[in-house]
Amino acid sequence: MGVSGCGKTTIGKQLACALDDAPFIDADTLHPPQNIEKMANGIALSDSDRWPWLRRVHEEFDTQASQLLKAQGTKHLEQPLYVVCGCSALKRSYRELLSRSNSEVSDVNRIYDTLFAFIDVGRQELLRRVAQRPNHFFDPALLDTQLSTLEPPDTAREAAIIVDGDRAADRVVEDACYQIRKYRASVLQ
Repeated sequence: MGVSGCGKTTIGKQLACALDDAPFIDADTLHPPQNIEKMANGIALSDSDRWPWLRRVHEEFDTQASQLLKAQGTKHLEQPLYVVCGCSALKRSYRELLSRSNSEVSDVNRIYDTLFAFIDVGRQELLRRVAQRPNHFFDPALLDTQLSTLEPPDTAREAAIIVDGDRAADRVVEDACYQIRKYRASVLQ
């Protein structure tokens, strides 16, 4: 999770591979056309633009998690199953929605945990990265709007880790894997 240019797709895809070839969901691909048009024209999304999109991301995440759990059957899970989703999830309220189980999609007897990995990148590096994406719909002029909307996760209150995204992607993925396993071990104690 994080603002545009932090590496959600690049890091997310690599992280999914590192986590036993987990499914990867790119939340940007789930934006409705009107959201993409707004961002391409330099118009910041409002909460009313984001909520339907976030619900769609949540449904896709829940569907992927449910499919993995159903494929596992009733066997005891010796190894964790992962679904990785690259999504901005800028506000705590958005993350609360994304971390809820959807009883309409899920088998209600199955439970999964959501852990957010915040990719923290400095503004100058973000500006450099978004400027290098000429075919992306996000207008770089919107970066400051996202930064002002961002509510970084409070790891004491939310299931979240924070990784330094100013480094090379492989180092970020390595750190995220380490922190995810460490978090999981602490939860199981």
